[in-house]
Amino acid sequence: MVDIGKVETGKSKTSSDGMQSVEAALAALLADISPVDAECVAVDDAAGRILAADVKAQHDVPPADNSAMDGYALRAADAGQVLPVSQRIAAGHVPHSLEPGSCARIFTGGEIPPGADCVVMQEKVEECADGMRMPADIPSGDNVRCRGRDVQRGALLLPVGIRLEAAALGHLSGQGITNVEVRRKPRVALLSTGDEIIDPGTPLEPGQIYNSNRPMLKRLLERFGAEVIMASSIPDSFEATSQTLHEAAQQADVVVSTGGVSVGEEDHVKRALESLGQLDLWRLAMRPGKPLALGRLPRSVESKTKGEARFVGLPGNPVSGFVGAWIFLRPLMGALLACPALASLPCVYARSDFSTTTQARRHYMRVMLKFSAAGIVAQAFDDQNSAVLSSCIDADALAAIPANSTIKQGDMVECLWLN
Repeated sequence: MVDIGKVETGKSKTSSDGMQSVEAALAALLADISPVDAECVAVDDAAGRILAADVKAQHDVPPADNSAMDGYALRAADAGQVLPVSQRIAAGHVPHSLEPGSCARIFTGGEIPPGADCVVMQEKVEECADGMRMPADIPSGDNVRCRGRDVQRGALLLPVGIRLEAAALGHLSGQGITNVEVRRKPRVALLSTGDEIIDPGTPLEPGQIYNSNRPMLKRLLERFGAEVIMASSIPDSFEATSQTLHEAAQQADVVVSTGGVSVGEEDHVKRALESLGQLDLWRLAMRPGKPLALGRLPRSVESKTKGEARFVGLPGNPVSGFVGAWIFLRPLMGALLACPALASLPCVYARSDFSTTTQARRHYMRVMLKFSAAGIVAQAFDDQNSAVLSSCIDADALAAIPANSTIKQGDMVECLWLN
C-alpha cells in the first residue's frame, strides 16, 4: 500500500506558478480530523461498516475436536486392526468415551470421542464380518480439527478499524455476537453548481447538460463508507451559493460541491467559502483536477453538530470529479471512520503501453491493467480529456505520472488500484 500523497516525496509542495501539491492538499484536508462517533448496530445490518472497537473471542472455534470428514474415529495405536463399531457420531451430538479396541462411525463435524485421536476416511476402511479393517500407520491427529484451531477464547477476533465484510460478519456470528459497535457513517452534503446542470428526467434545453456528477459521486461516497444526506443544485449566484453552503454545514460532516471553483465570473464557490469560513488550499498541481478547493465551514451555535464541516470543492468536469473523489474523498472518509484501509490506494507497478510527457502537474491517467506471465501491463485510454467520463468505466487504476517527466512505452509506471 502506498500513500497517495507520497508519489513524489521530497519535492516542493508548491510549484513555481503557485499551484499546491497533492501532498499539501492531503495534509490540509486531514489536519485535525477526529473520527465520527460510534453506534451499536445489529450484526445483520453491519455489512460494510467500520468496527469502532476491538472484539475479543468469547468461545473457542471449533468448540471441541471434530472430524474433518466422514469416516471412523479410533486410537492411532489400533491402526491396522479389525475394530467393531461401538457408536455412531453425527455433528451436533455428544459422543461417549471410545471403548478400547473399537472405532466410532463419525461424520464431518462430529465431535471426536474421548479416547480417540484420529479419523480415517471411509474410503480407506474395509468392512469385515467382525467390524471395520483399518489401514496401517495412521498418524495421531489425522483428519482431526482441533479445538480452538481457528479462534481461541480471549484472543483478538477482529481489530478496530476493519471493514465488516462477509468473512468478518461470519466470524462475529460464529461467536454468537448479535450487536457490534461501529462508526456511524459520515454525513455528506453533495452540491451541484451551474445553471446549465439539470437533473435527468427534465427536458433538455439548448445550453443545458444532465448532471452526471451527482450519481457518480454519491456511489463513490457510499463505497467509501459515507451517507449522502443532502443533494442539491445551486443557482449561479453568490447569495444562493453562500446560503446553501451555510445550510449544508449545519447538517453534514463534509460538504462536497462540483463546479464553481475556477476563476470565472460565474464561479462563486471559492468566494462564498472564503466569506463563510476558511479556504485552506486552492489550485493543485495535478491533472485532471487543478481547480480544487479545500476548506472548512463553521456551524452555528444552534447546530446539533458542533465544530466545523470540511469542504471539498471538486471541479465540474466529470473525470476531474471522479479522480478527485479517489484521491481526496476516500482518505477523508478513512480518517473520519478511523479505517486505515481507506487511507491509501493499493499500488502496483506496471509496464506502460503508452508514451506521454507531463509538465508542471502530476497526471493521473486512466488505465486498464492486463496480467500475464510476463508481468502487468498498463493500457492507457486514448482520450485522457477531463470531460471523457467513458474512460472511467473500465479503468482499473490511475497511473500516477510525476510532473515534468517523460514516459516511454515499456517504462515502469506506478498505478493506484481503484478497488
